Amino acid sequence: MGDYIQLEVLDKKIDDFPDGASIPKEKKAIFSVQGMTCSSCVGIIENFVSNVEGVISIQVALLQETAEVKFNPLILSVFDNDNDDDDDNDDDDDDDDDNDDDDDDDDDYDDYDNEDDIVEQISMVGFEAKHLVQAENNTIVLNIGGMTCSSCVGIIESYVSNVDGVVECRVNLAMETARVVYDPDLTGVRDIIRNIEDVGFTAQIPSQNFDDTKNLQKEEAEKLKKNLIFSTFFTVPVFLIGMVLHKISFFKFLYSTNILHGISYADSIMLCLTTPVQFLVGKRFYVNGYKSLKHGGANMDVLVALGTSCAYFYSLMVLLMDYTSEDGGSTIGMKTFFDTSASLITFILLGKYLEVIAKGKTSEAIKKLMGLQATKALLLTIDQNEVSSNSENKTTTTILEEREIDIDLVQRGDYLKVLPGSKVPTDGIVVSGLSHIDESIITGESLPVSKKSGDKLIGGTLNQKGVLVMKATRIGGETSLSQIIKLVEKAQTERAPIQSLADKVSGYFVPSVITLGLLTFIVWLIAGSSGVASDYIKASNSSVFQFALRNAISVIVIACPCALGLATPTAVMVGTGIGAQNGILIKGGSHLETAHKISAIIFDKTGTLTTGKPIVSNVNIFGNLNNNNNNNNNNNNNNNSGKINKKTFFQMVASAEAASEHPLAGAIVNYAFEVCDVQSTTPPLSFESITGCGIRATLAPNNIEIMIGNLKWIKSEGISYDPTLTISPDRSINNNNNNNNNNSDDDDDGTLSHIEDQVRRLESDGNTVVYVVIDRQLMGYIAISDQLKPEAHATITELNKMGICTWMVTGDNPRTANAIAQQVGIDQVFAEVLPSNKSKKVMELKKMGHTVAMIGDGINDSPALAEADVGIAIGAGTDIAIEAADIVLVKSDLRDVITAISLSKTTFNRIRFNYLWATLYNILGIPLAAGLLIPFGISIPPMMAGLAMAFSSISVVLSSLHLKTYQKPNIPIHSRTTQETRQRIHKEQSQLFKKNKIIFESSPTISSKSNNKIEKLSLLSDHDNIV
Repeated sequence: MGDYIQLEVLDKKIDDFPDGASIPKEKKAIFSVQGMTCSSCVGIIENFVSNVEGVISIQVALLQETAEVKFNPLILSVFDNDNDDDDDNDDDDDDDDDNDDDDDDDDDYDDYDNEDDIVEQISMVGFEAKHLVQAENNTIVLNIGGMTCSSCVGIIESYVSNVDGVVECRVNLAMETARVVYDPDLTGVRDIIRNIEDVGFTAQIPSQNFDDTKNLQKEEAEKLKKNLIFSTFFTVPVFLIGMVLHKISFFKFLYSTNILHGISYADSIMLCLTTPVQFLVGKRFYVNGYKSLKHGGANMDVLVALGTSCAYFYSLMVLLMDYTSEDGGSTIGMKTFFDTSASLITFILLGKYLEVIAKGKTSEAIKKLMGLQATKALLLTIDQNEVSSNSENKTTTTILEEREIDIDLVQRGDYLKVLPGSKVPTDGIVVSGLSHIDESIITGESLPVSKKSGDKLIGGTLNQKGVLVMKATRIGGETSLSQIIKLVEKAQTERAPIQSLADKVSGYFVPSVITLGLLTFIVWLIAGSSGVASDYIKASNSSVFQFALRNAISVIVIACPCALGLATPTAVMVGTGIGAQNGILIKGGSHLETAHKISAIIFDKTGTLTTGKPIVSNVNIFGNLNNNNNNNNNNNNNNNSGKINKKTFFQMVASAEAASEHPLAGAIVNYAFEVCDVQSTTPPLSFESITGCGIRATLAPNNIEIMIGNLKWIKSEGISYDPTLTISPDRSINNNNNNNNNNSDDDDDGTLSHIEDQVRRLESDGNTVVYVVIDRQLMGYIAISDQLKPEAHATITELNKMGICTWMVTGDNPRTANAIAQQVGIDQVFAEVLPSNKSKKVMELKKMGHTVAMIGDGINDSPALAEADVGIAIGAGTDIAIEAADIVLVKSDLRDVITAISLSKTTFNRIRFNYLWATLYNILGIPLAAGLLIPFGISIPPMMAGLAMAFSSISVVLSSLHLKTYQKPNIPIHSRTTQETRQRIHKEQSQLFKKNKIIFESSPTISSKSNNKIEKLSLLSDHDNIV
């Protein structure tokens, strides 16, 4: 069977469905079916399973050996439970006990996961079946228009989640997007968009072109601006007539002269000017409010439509009453609220316009990243003879042809030219040329990075001075920049857990406000009618009804659910954007929130605390080859019969290790080629990698068995020291030139105790020692050291100051592990931990009550990264580790761990402040609008209430934008600067490793448990990958 390409894994339980979502009435599952031989088998399976109650359809593919089953999980679950009951009745007492146990297990099992039941049904007809877990659901992100507050979010999520086939719907108010996971067999994008439009909002698929996205945002702002100008043009005269001109004697005629019976010029002008504002500009509030009410929800549009309609239609009623009255109207000067209606709509539009502009600034980080993407590239045709020569440090390349093409036409393997001042078009490798690249927007590193032949380039970074010729290695969505953009976009659309409280409040907010407004109207109506509030009403120059209505309108329009809805997503957007600009990719608001609670951090050793570029530091060769093998060795052997010299030793060791992908294996093989003058290696006849222990291989031509690994494993295999072993003085090689014990005059220099002393000293210095066994005879050991990262000690010191417990986990022996831990300042160590057990160590700390972060870089760290509360991957690590992690450190600088925690705390504090402000605004604003302080001369008229509502949401967005002033912690490296240290390490590595490829001699097909063939390997660690 073929491999399935897994796009996205969705592990959703019924409890995880959004509020209001229903259990799907139809599910689809794919099963592998073994044992089918012909079409009759297909018919048997289809006929039997299709008759099972709850199964809707089944399609069996004979050649693919798969079965696709659609079923109703509710019906199939009931059917299965009935069968269990029947079985209990038919079985004997012993079987009853077993079935009871099974029933208990079934109770714990999710009743709606029926795949095991279908497997059982297929097995009953004699075939072996297995459920294939696939990414059966599609995911679409839509741009949503027309949302005003968190109530809109709740309406869309609850309505769309109830659509058959929709698994999950998550709406982000700040980004105005919806992320919908759906089953394409049951629904599609058009249906989803139609359902969103049914509840009063617009939805469309976002453009892949960044310019188109910017244009959409500009169009929305431009539309609001036009409506605002139109509304302001009509509202200003209404406001002047209603609030100002009646106090100026020159304009008294407007109020004293009637154009119709009982209707003055002032009232008629305000009616004419207010009507287009109310019904043309305000149409959006009526339409959206109606659609939300139609589907059982209520949002801010309902409040605005209700408040302005009360003011408008009350004023219209007053005019009609004046027109029909015999005396031509009452003597009260201000009897209409047209100015209130028009002003409310204008102020709210002003607030929305400013809010759109402010929200646009919260996503500036992602816009900057998207703006980095190049649009054009210079495609080259170069001399292939120069390419095949593969000369090092080339500064020039013969160009046969050069032409400009669109970036979408670039293919992997193309040769491209990068001019000074232009962007690197895509990810690739420098073929020729020397220059400096500004990678600050990707990595946050302010200093330009020198690039020469063989160095890697990141698409979107800026070339400064020289001309480079590069070879494209990643294109389109594969590039580092594209993947970073996807990560940031996904992070900004996922909501933080703290937002769930605001979502719950928003569902009750609007009905509660309407109730408070009605209550305010009744209380003041009673107070005015009874004479209790007569003085306040007289002072306001209003009637009792007008006074009560005005306060009720103020309550309705001042209440703002928008501020609550924007408190979290705007802060998360700015926080994740700041992280991206500093080389820290945070994959979601939940991870950003959890990071501020971290109390314990587990560090992987190799590639995390160390550079991940190990080198051989010490070699000790002893023991004798048996005669049969010795006779077949070439003349590289020394004069002592049976003795093995260094070159022959490493010829065999490198041949075995070349098939391994472990970093230590790369160090050994490179040492063999560079120091021991090994020219080539022979592929092993068989190869086995024992995780956490070592390797075992069989070498041609004499079936020599070689084992390389740690002492614990070597002893478990029955290999022990030969007590008669002696060491020739010339067989110990120490790259560090500090092996002072080899020439000791001690009588025990060549004994077992001396070997153990040497190994103990090496491990105490932080070296990893692996033993070499040839034909079950211990032949020597190899010590390998890995330089500590220069910032490791400073990072651990700072974490300890923050009160965060630090641990180190490694497969090394306790002596080596403790030596490394002491150098960086870690007191607690998990040593000799198999890769599969790293996640168990994370679980142990979680059970102790810690919020645990795991920091790693390798494939074997992935389970622990996924198990931790916050998984942090080193950007130079493997793609699998990065995929499993919640936070990615692009620069691989450990100090960014502290920056991530600091940024999380700052962002979370800002979210708390936003919620505090939004809550206090409503708690204080609603009572003031209701007239609680009117006895003290303080009141809020409706138009001021509308202005306050408009600016309450703006204030929250501005508060989130304040996060842009965040400064990352300055953690100096006291011993020497980071740049100097890295230059020193780079120089040491360059001196030792000048080659990066191993060429194998031709050999027959290899029988191996891991790979069937061995290709050319690049053994230098790939630490320049970003994502």
